Amino acid sequence: MREAALDFGVRFGAEAHALGRTSPHLFGVHPEHGTLQVDYCGALMVAGKKVQAVEGNRIVFERTAGYRNTPGKVWGPPIWEFKTKGG
Repeated sequence: MREAALDFGVRFGAEAHALGRTSPHLFGVHPEHGTLQVDYCGALMVAGKKVQAVEGNRIVFERTAGYRNTPGKVWGPPIWEFKTKGG
């Protein structure tokens, strides 16, 4: 996941920023359960695969896509703001 995120930043970071992508859209996680509750996760926190393309409302992977316009979607905080219950 880390390698894919770094690759994304190098290859698509500027484009994603220009399209209005935010940290939660890309790196969001559930505030209490982290990546275990994927309905709060950003596109890069679920797939773990390298991005193939960035479009207006989706991030394209080889076999799937992460959409940001899903009705009712709630974005969690970026993973670097996630704190475990014990920590």
